Amino acid sequence: MADNPQGTPGPPTTIVLFGATGDLSRRKLLPGMLHLWRSGLLPEMQVVGTSLDEHTRESFVDFAREAIGEFSDDEQDKDEFEEFAKRLFWANDGVDNLKAGIEEAEADCEKPQARLHYLSVPPKAALSVVDTLDKAGLVKNSRIVMEKPFGTDLASAKSLNDSIHKVFKEEQIFRIDHFLGKEPALNILALRFANGLFEPIWHRNHIDHIQIDIPETLGVEGRAAFYEGTGAYRDMVVTHLFQVLAFIAMEPPTALDPISISEEKHKVFRSMLPLDPHDVVRGQYDGYRAEEGVDPQSDTETFIALKCFVDNWRWADVPFYLRTGKKLAEGQRIISIAFREPPKSMFPEGSGIGDHGPDHLTFDLADTAKMSLSFYGKRPGPGFGLNKLSMQFAMEDTGWAGSILEAYERLILEAVKGNRTLFTTAEGVERLWEISEPLLEHMPPVRNYPQGSWGPNQIHQLIAPFAWRLPFERKWRAN
Repeated sequence: MADNPQGTPGPPTTIVLFGATGDLSRRKLLPGMLHLWRSGLLPEMQVVGTSLDEHTRESFVDFAREAIGEFSDDEQDKDEFEEFAKRLFWANDGVDNLKAGIEEAEADCEKPQARLHYLSVPPKAALSVVDTLDKAGLVKNSRIVMEKPFGTDLASAKSLNDSIHKVFKEEQIFRIDHFLGKEPALNILALRFANGLFEPIWHRNHIDHIQIDIPETLGVEGRAAFYEGTGAYRDMVVTHLFQVLAFIAMEPPTALDPISISEEKHKVFRSMLPLDPHDVVRGQYDGYRAEEGVDPQSDTETFIALKCFVDNWRWADVPFYLRTGKKLAEGQRIISIAFREPPKSMFPEGSGIGDHGPDHLTFDLADTAKMSLSFYGKRPGPGFGLNKLSMQFAMEDTGWAGSILEAYERLILEAVKGNRTLFTTAEGVERLWEISEPLLEHMPPVRNYPQGSWGPNQIHQLIAPFAWRLPFERKWRAN
């Protein structure tokens, strides 16, 4: 990131958006591109939309207008849409149509345009798009953004990488993980490496265990065909939760640049022990098999919780607990660092010491960018009663709240700039599938759980003698 400070505008760029009429494009990508243009971060951007759907430039602009109206929450962005619409172009499917659409978009550009190809397409279509770009001569001096999943096991990940590398160099490929684009995820690096307070205790001597907990209230929501062949582990853990784990566990990089950070993340992945199937709980919410497009005998997990270890000097024997699933009690995205308790208590029985578990540092990965630190303090009054206290911080409480970029906005901007810090690599992807092999070969049974619960009861045995941080014993402070 050092070469591209936040706030530095990106270069003149043509973004070729494959799958431009899809759900992700409607909800995130088109609103995000509008905001990047309107805020001056990508002031010289052209967008060429393309998909299997037949459109004209005018109908694509209408599609984008409706998407912005429904999903953008920035009134200034909405007010500027008609000006932004002049930068929207369309190319119907096919090599010749794609070349013509890009030529039209760049015809009046005064400066040479960099090109970013964003593949918002199903996994099976990605290689077809790569082949189209190759045939169209649109590979040189361009970059490509790819959405998960990056394979379904080690063999498929290697095959996918080999196929893409025949066309694109690794440094041209940006494998996106929107969790790493979130402000709180980046704040982990700031908290650890910009302060003298936390890094000295950021290791096994002071940290008891770590939880990364991403429950969702939604179901498969029309994605049954994709989800049936994927499941919660492949969909969320390999592509998202392990990437967040690397930010937590990595050693200090020599610099905040893509190469240095990627190397430290790779060291974490290389240090991770292969997953033990006995340390995994798989679940499926009641009613999943009745969803349209789901096999009535489906063994696909909609929930997974697991324990894993990073076997190095910093983290040896410290368990990392990961949990995610569909149709759960709450939609949350938290990282919770549980610190070790004092070796001996000098407080009298009944004082309250230990009643509420260990001290925690908690990151909320929602866009509001919250952090809290909980600890014991004396309860006012006679005697020496103790209560759990909490110091909390929310980015929206500061004067910088308006500067927060949505995750996809940040990642698009960094990809345009060529900054690969927040993107994973072929090496990292393949190593994560390698440690997954024991689990994928011997999957534990799927256990049913009620919709609106926290998952199968076996999750409590998995984390014992600890307890899951969610649901919170106390809520975030009201703003």
